[in-house]
Amino acid sequence: MSHPWSRPIRAAVSALTALSALAALGACSGGGGQAPARGTAADPVTVTFWAWTRGSKEVVDAFNASHDTIKVKFEEIPSGGLGGYPKIANAVKAGIAPDLLSIEYPQLSQFVSQGSLQDLSGYLTDDIKKKFLPQAVELTTLGGRNWAVPFDASPQVFYYRKDFFEKHDIAPPRTWDEFRTAAERIKKIEPKTRIGTFFPDDPTFFQAMAWQAGGQWFDTGGDSWRVNTTDPASVKAADYWQGMIDDELVSTASSFSPEWTGSLKQGTTVGYLGASWGAGVLSGIVAEQKGKWAAVPVPSWDADRPASGMIGGSTFAVSKDSKKAAAAVEFALWMSTTDAGIKARIGASTSSALPAAPALVPVAKEAYDTSFFGGQDLYGLYEKAGASVGPDWRWGPSTAATNGALGDALSNVVGGSSTLRTALNTAQDATVADAKKRGLNVEDAS
Repeated sequence: MSHPWSRPIRAAVSALTALSALAALGACSGGGGQAPARGTAADPVTVTFWAWTRGSKEVVDAFNASHDTIKVKFEEIPSGGLGGYPKIANAVKAGIAPDLLSIEYPQLSQFVSQGSLQDLSGYLTDDIKKKFLPQAVELTTLGGRNWAVPFDASPQVFYYRKDFFEKHDIAPPRTWDEFRTAAERIKKIEPKTRIGTFFPDDPTFFQAMAWQAGGQWFDTGGDSWRVNTTDPASVKAADYWQGMIDDELVSTASSFSPEWTGSLKQGTTVGYLGASWGAGVLSGIVAEQKGKWAAVPVPSWDADRPASGMIGGSTFAVSKDSKKAAAAVEFALWMSTTDAGIKARIGASTSSALPAAPALVPVAKEAYDTSFFGGQDLYGLYEKAGASVGPDWRWGPSTAATNGALGDALSNVVGGSSTLRTALNTAQDATVADAKKRGLNVEDAS
């Protein structure tokens, strides 16, 4: 089937071959003395798996019920932004990491450059890679090697309380100007109610806004990285959101916090700027509001030019010390490329992920119960959102430094002691400094 994400993103991550950060990656492929891909029914190969993504337990249960020579032992961990990544990093350092890990696209390069993961190129043949969106393959290819199995894509959309908007005759906003106007009306009608939330604890939320606006923070040229988190598109996004924060038109609760979930339940937050996986989040948090929510394209800067960034998106990677890579990859591919794997994850309506394997989008569409959204065709919306994702964004070599500095700065922004423009400068300085500290050739292009 043809898919609107088929236009390749010419991501610069493949240029990492020439960058010194990956000079020693050949020594990090790990996993010597691999166990057989499969055991026997009496003595199966057991793969350990850590993840926080919705539907993970269901997919593990389905795999274990249908396979007898490989078994998966699952442990749910906190989401990456709430401690999952430090837990993974510490486990790798201590030599006690599980075989298979759920890692989002933005964080993958950081784990690769730290030598925490195995090179999976020998398992991911050209025929297998053709099953995935070209963008997903690019985002999991570093230094010409494949480091993870893609699972989903995660374009932005806007979820909103349809009943509230209709009651007050507010049209779903198509542009950011309309979004601000709607936010002003909502605050005037219900002084304690907000149209949505600016998440200060999740740098990927603001990065998606910069991405959507046309920002391009990282690029490569020759053997060096060019870094510019302060490009005009990013500044435009920063100024817009600074105004929304200053005028108290949006909530600034932390993502998935009791404050945020409580506001959804109480109806004092009536919109959610989220990714395709956000439908499952909402239906799980406010199940009692079934039928009251709907989704539309994320507002854009120009009504005639829809645009979207990506928030998160997950992959499956094998830890460097695993001796069961073959079995772990087999399980990861079952999750990502089979009807049964997608149905198991999505069929329980716990996950609304957009598969990175285009042929499985119809399977996901059929499996996901959209009654919470009044039966809306969410996957049709997600595919269009995916088609509008800007092709030039790429992730840099120092994700932890970039996001750590940006996250700290965003907290100061919502606290009133700083600004988003300052936050961009802070992220710039921290990224360049970290890259130089790690011996990378880097150009400060700000």
